[in-house]
Amino acid sequence: MLAGMNPPECAQLLPPRFSLTRVEAAKAIGITPCTVDRLAKRGLLRPSRATRRPLYPVWEIERFLRDTSEVIRL
Repeated sequence: MLAGMNPPECAQLLPPRFSLTRVEAAKAIGITPCTVDRLAKRGLLRPSRATRRPLYPVWEIERFLRDTSEVIRL
């Protein structure tokens, strides 16, 4: 069913992602997976431990970016 479809058409059929793996979270933020691990160890980025592997909810990544951003004044 998805074989002959364009990527935007496929994306409309797939459910929204609520969480990301550590590799996906790293790519989303623009850092390495090792840095994601360090941030989690320091408590700056809090993964969900509901499964065997840590999952990073999208809202948690957004919170981290919001809380660690600063206004740059020119």
